[in-house]
Amino acid sequence: MVKVTVCLDEPIARISRNIYGHFAEHLGTCIYEGIWVGEDSIIPNTGGIRNDVVAALKRINPAILRWPGGNFADDYHWQDGVGPRAARPRRLNLWWDSEEPNHFGTHEFIQFCRLVGAEPYLCGNVGSSYPRELRDWVEYCNYDGGTSLAQQRAANGSSEPFRVRYWGVGNENWAAGGSFEADDYAIEYKRFATYLRDFGGTPLFLVACGAYGTETSWTRGFFEKMSRTPFGGVPRLHGFGVHYYCGTAGSATEYTEQEWYQLLSAGLKVEDVIKVHRAAMDSYDPQRKIGLVIDEWGTWHPPAEGRNKAHLWQQNTMRDALVAALTLDVFNRHADKVVMANIAQTVNVLQALVLTDGPRMLTTPTYHVYDLYQGHQEGDSVRLLCDAPEISFNDKQATQAKLPGVSGSASIKNGMVTISLVNTSATDAQDAVVQLRGGACAGVAARLLSAAEMHTVNTFEEPETITPQSTTVRISGGELHLSLPAASVTVLRGRLS
Repeated sequence: MVKVTVCLDEPIARISRNIYGHFAEHLGTCIYEGIWVGEDSIIPNTGGIRNDVVAALKRINPAILRWPGGNFADDYHWQDGVGPRAARPRRLNLWWDSEEPNHFGTHEFIQFCRLVGAEPYLCGNVGSSYPRELRDWVEYCNYDGGTSLAQQRAANGSSEPFRVRYWGVGNENWAAGGSFEADDYAIEYKRFATYLRDFGGTPLFLVACGAYGTETSWTRGFFEKMSRTPFGGVPRLHGFGVHYYCGTAGSATEYTEQEWYQLLSAGLKVEDVIKVHRAAMDSYDPQRKIGLVIDEWGTWHPPAEGRNKAHLWQQNTMRDALVAALTLDVFNRHADKVVMANIAQTVNVLQALVLTDGPRMLTTPTYHVYDLYQGHQEGDSVRLLCDAPEISFNDKQATQAKLPGVSGSASIKNGMVTISLVNTSATDAQDAVVQLRGGACAGVAARLLSAAEMHTVNTFEEPETITPQSTTVRISGGELHLSLPAASVTVLRGRLS
């Protein structure tokens, strides 16, 4: 019997809605075909944006959407993507083996965000650009006066400013974003941020490029250099973006039971990523005025056979869904440390929520995790204790390792408690009892995401093979009793009495 204790009287922090964020890059068919089909397409669209993708994303209440990259951002010049589409230049997509027509630019992105209900998060070019270009993009988007840039925006179709709050100052600047050292990038950040102002009264939230994985030398080098600004003139800094991907040797759909556990274990290492970087940041920012952002994360499998390897298309199984659920649970449990997170990517790339094929579209198991977890957004995270058998497996080095058999998180919002539980076993169901310490529920509804077999996927021929189903919860003596099927995600919601 798995014993879960939800400590209603032990709050952690408010779960930022932005933890449930997304990421779309000009990579493969994420933008073109996946989001943008053009106004003349036979695929139903609104101003060139696919209606089916909009409807699917809108259902899961997306928080924030990062664009245009990714690596693409540090070779992107925003002026290429505004004005009449026929006059926009066609450029080489330096990183992703394609040509960029620039049909999907700033106005199209803002329209997409408005259609799905997401806050826009623009990632600016540092690696191949200069402060004036990013400063002008902010003015173009946000200024409500009569400057030439504001007039240009109006002439291009938007007299009202976009009021974009979230701005990334570069992407992965230790590699594709310019191959900087940490202190060199800190100098560039200070230079850029000096000119990024709250034009039009929109308060900016500026995100600096952080590190990858658990390596903290970049983090410490960046903050050390930032702390040594002459005359105390440190430019504004609100977020620090760290990236983390996980994968195994097997393909996205063909893997052994050991590779199942290896990937889930690798996904859970995002908890170490959060802890080490927040600790490094705390030594310079003990009051946590600067938020930790995980603005790229997800599973990254070997390229699919028969597809362009540079397009990073991969199928999505229950294994990916469990990585998503485990990761979101980590973010919920560390709501005092993480202020934003963006899964990579929204459509047709890496751990996508949506896959398209011409006029056809499907939602993946990862999409359904985001659907199930909506109740956590803006809830107050509370401590969850889980007493469950550990699972032993061999890691990539053939060394025995252990994985929690059941993991989860809990939150309270508007008198409702939301509890998410993941059974990581590929083969064994678990009976569970949930105790609510410090309160009780009058009734509980539960939804379950599971599949008959751990390699199961949704296909364009059978797009609803994996979808959430209702499941039974029995209340006895104030305890919640339920069964957790193998390889499953269960979310319980109940009104506190």
